[in-house]
Amino acid sequence: MNSFFAGTSILYFLGCLALGFFYAWLLYRGNKNLDKRLQYGLTTIRIIAVTAIAWLLFAPLIKTLNYTLDKPVIIIGQDNSLSVGQIKTVDFNQKLYEENLKALQNRLSDKYEVKVYNFGDSIGDGFNFKNQGKFTDLSGFFQKIRDEYTNRNVGAFVLATDGIFNHGGNPLYGINQINAPIYTIALGDSIPKRDVFIANVNYNSIVYLDDDFTVEVEVQAFQSDGENASLIVVQNGAKVEQQNISIKGNSFIKTIPVKLHAGKIGIQKYTVQLGTLKNEITIKNNSQTLYIEVIDGRQKVLLAAAAPHPDLAVLKNAISDNKHYEARLAVADELNSIDLSKYDLIILYQLPDIQNISLNFLQKLKTLKKPIWYILGAQSNINAFNQIQNQVNLGSSNGSIQESYPDLANGFSSFNISEEDKKQFSTFDPLLMPFGRLTVNASITPVFNQRIGKISTQQPLLFFTNENGVKAGYLMGEGLWRWKLSEAKNESEQSGLNDLISKTVQYLSVKDDKRRFKVFTSKSAYDENEYVQFNGTLYNESYQPVNEAEVNLKVKNETGKIFNYVFSKTENGYQLNAGAMSAGNYSYIATTEFGGNKLTAAGSFYVNALIAEFQQTTANHQLLNTISKQSNGKLFMPSDLIKIADEILKNENIKTISYEDRNYDELINMKWLFGLILVLLSVEWFLRKRNGEL
Repeated sequence: MNSFFAGTSILYFLGCLALGFFYAWLLYRGNKNLDKRLQYGLTTIRIIAVTAIAWLLFAPLIKTLNYTLDKPVIIIGQDNSLSVGQIKTVDFNQKLYEENLKALQNRLSDKYEVKVYNFGDSIGDGFNFKNQGKFTDLSGFFQKIRDEYTNRNVGAFVLATDGIFNHGGNPLYGINQINAPIYTIALGDSIPKRDVFIANVNYNSIVYLDDDFTVEVEVQAFQSDGENASLIVVQNGAKVEQQNISIKGNSFIKTIPVKLHAGKIGIQKYTVQLGTLKNEITIKNNSQTLYIEVIDGRQKVLLAAAAPHPDLAVLKNAISDNKHYEARLAVADELNSIDLSKYDLIILYQLPDIQNISLNFLQKLKTLKKPIWYILGAQSNINAFNQIQNQVNLGSSNGSIQESYPDLANGFSSFNISEEDKKQFSTFDPLLMPFGRLTVNASITPVFNQRIGKISTQQPLLFFTNENGVKAGYLMGEGLWRWKLSEAKNESEQSGLNDLISKTVQYLSVKDDKRRFKVFTSKSAYDENEYVQFNGTLYNESYQPVNEAEVNLKVKNETGKIFNYVFSKTENGYQLNAGAMSAGNYSYIATTEFGGNKLTAAGSFYVNALIAEFQQTTANHQLLNTISKQSNGKLFMPSDLIKIADEILKNENIKTISYEDRNYDELINMKWLFGLILVLLSVEWFLRKRNGEL
C-alpha cells in the first residue's frame, strides 16, 4: 500500500508557508535588540506557527491517496468424491498425482495467491485424497467460489475431477459468471466398462396397510449385450418378488415396475438386488435399500339407528367409498352388543329416538370421550337429545317439522369444498328438521346455515363443535336421500354429497394430539450424510410448554446397539442434534420425569444409503473439455498437470491489479497540530518577554 498527499494540498501548504515567512519578516526585519541566533530562532518559531494556523484556516481538508496491489488468486478445486477413488484408469498413479498437484500449488504460490479446496458432498479447505464424498456437487462448488471471491482478482481455476456430477445443477450454467479461465484435470476413465446396476428407484415412502403399491426400478447396463440378470426384491430378509431381465445392447436401460403388497404395519425394509455379472467393474451399485412406512389408515365408523332409513344407505355408501374408512351399521337391538371402544367415530342417526329403544346404548356412550355426529329427524327425541349433550339445545314444538335448504356458510375452511360442489348444494332439495328454537352453547364451525324458503338465516344446519379436544358434528335434519336424488337429476359426474360426507367423517375422526410429552424427528427419512435432528415438547397440566426437567434419549439401530443422548433446552422446549448416522432403520424412546410422573415418547426413523457415486462409472471428460473451452482454459491429463503452471504464467490477462483509494481528512481532527501551535507561541512569548520585547 502506498500513501501520499495530493498535489493540490502541497500547493496550499506552500502558500501557507509563504504567509508565515512574510509575517515573520514584518515582525523581525529591523530588530537590533536581539541576538542574531535568538532572532533567527524566534523567526523560525513564528514562521512555523503562522504556517500552521494559516493551514488550518485555508486548507481544512487534506486528500490522501492509497494504492493497494491485489495479486491474482489461483483457485485449485480437487474432487474428493467416491467415484474418483473407485474408478481409475489402469496406468493411473495415485501417489504421483498427489505429488504433482502439491508441486503445482507450490510453483504457483511464488507469484500468485493460491487457495486450495476439496469438494464432494461438502466443501473443505486444502487437499483431501480420502475420496469419501457421497455425491458430487460441482455447481455448488462454483457458487461458493462466486460468493466468497466477489470483487476479488481471480486469475484462474484449476479443477481436478472426473466430470461426474449427481447433485445440484449443471455446472455449465454457472461458469460464465466466474470470469476466469478454468484449467481442468481429467480424472477417471471415460471408456464405459462392463457394469449392470440400479440407476434409480421411484416409490412412495408411505403406503396404507393391505394396499398394493408399485416400485419402479430403473436398470442400466454397459458392455453386457446378450446377458441375463435377475431382479430380486427382499422384504425384511424374505424374498417377495423376482424377475429376469434380458440385456440387449451395450448401452441398455429399462424401467421395470414391481408390484408389492403392504401386509404389515410399521417401517418395512425392502432391498432391490440385481444379480452380478462376470468381470463387472463394481457390484456396489447392484442393490438399493428402501424404507417404506406402512400405516393403518383405516378408521372404524359406527352408524347407529333405531330403525332402517334411506339416509343410512347414503351414509354407509359414501363412507365405504374411501378405502381408509370402514363403516358398520347397527340398528335397534344390535346396539346393545356393540363394543364402542373399537370405533373412531359414532354417528347417531335420529338417536335418542321417540321409542327410547337405545337408552342402554346411550348410557354406555356417555362414559366414552368419542367424537359423535348427531343427525336429527322426525323420529328424534328432542328432550333426550338436549340431555345427552350440552352443546346444543333445541326448543321443540309438539314434534312438528319444517323444511330447511342448505346455505353455504361464509368463511368455512375446515376442509375444501370445490366450486362445482357449492353449485350443486345450492340446487339440493330441503332437509326435514324438527321445528324449534336452536340455541348453541359453544363456539361452532358452520358448514351450512338454514335457508327457510328464500330467506337465509344465521341458524346453522350442519356444524361442528370442539369441547376439550373432542369434536362433535350436528346435522339438524333428515333427507340425505333427497340430496342423492338431486345429484342424479343433475347428472353430476362427481358426487358432491359423497365428498361432503367423507370429509365430514374424516374431520371428526382425526384425533387432536394432547400428549403432555412429545418427541419427534424433523423428518422421517434422512440421507446418511445428514444430521438427525430431534425436537421435544413437555407440557404441564395446564398444557403450557415447560423445559425444567431433563430429557434422555435412547436410539437403537437394526443390530440392537443403543446410543444414549441428553436433550439441550431451548426457550420453550428441547432440541438434539444426534449427528450423521449410518444407513438403516432406527427406533427411539425418550424419557423424562415431571410432577412426580414418568413420561415417555417413542418413534422411529430411517437413514437411506447414498450410492449416487456408484451409479455412473464412466468419467465425463467431454463436460470438462466444454468447461475449459467456454472459459478460455485448457484440458490436461493427470500426467501433464504440472504444465498448467506454464499456461497460467504465460497468460497476460492474469496480472496484479492496483486499486486507488481516496480519503479526505479534516485538519481539525489532528490534535497534535493544536499542541504544536500552542507550544511554539508559548516559547516565543517567553523568549520575547525575557529579552524585553514585550
